[in-house]
Amino acid sequence: MNIVTLLDQIKKHPDYPKAGMILCHNGVVRATTREGDAVTGLSLTVDHQRLAQILAKQRETPGIVEILVHIEEDKHLAVGDDVMFIVVAGDIRETVIKTLTDTLNQIKSEVTKKTQIFAQ
Repeated sequence: MNIVTLLDQIKKHPDYPKAGMILCHNGVVRATTREGDAVTGLSLTVDHQRLAQILAKQRETPGIVEILVHIEEDKHLAVGDDVMFIVVAGDIRETVIKTLTDTLNQIKSEVTKKTQIFAQ
């Protein structure tokens, strides 16, 4: 899965003509933790039930056409690898930016569990 595939899916949505903006997030594995500790990679697990609930609620936002998410899970991801794609299509910039931000924050705090692999 890649961001282009998700964009193509968005553009096939029946309400796509209502979209004035598509915003994409591509999270990648960083070489350090937020605290600055060196890592060689990470792995993620995903609570798919909670993800579905979050997406259903965010899709109810007035002006949002579609939200698609792909998370690389249950595999070793190395520094530089793609971790997560989020694509949000909607009517106006303010709505799309806020929805992407809210969706991303909820996914990070309620859906994914990260195991970091520290450099020796």
